[in-house]
Amino acid sequence: MMTSLTSILAMAPPIGDNAPEWVKMMNSLLFPILIFVVFYFMLIRPQQKKQKETQKMLESLRSGDEIVTTSGILGTVTNVKEKTVVVRIADNVKVEMLRSAIQTVTQRSNKGEQPASKN
Repeated sequence: MMTSLTSILAMAPPIGDNAPEWVKMMNSLLFPILIFVVFYFMLIRPQQKKQKETQKMLESLRSGDEIVTTSGILGTVTNVKEKTVVVRIADNVKVEMLRSAIQTVTQRSNKGEQPASKN
């Protein structure tokens, strides 16, 4: 397959001074377009996917979830508000923090969960 592709490309006439203007323009635009496509699939798309997963995780927070904050504090969610959560980090120590400060949920609470159906 690769040999046939290289032989086909080798048969193409070289682009010189007498080539049409649109061929020269396409030749100069091909490399930046190719670079953008590579950046999109290697950098932009995975970042968007990760951002959606993080947003979904923050929306599904509930009391009893064990979390890790961006500063490395381990705690348990005791109360969930619209933009903030109350986190118990030690006995009789509760801290109210923004949802965006939560990095990961280490363990989900089992409150209100229904067992999976056996269909």
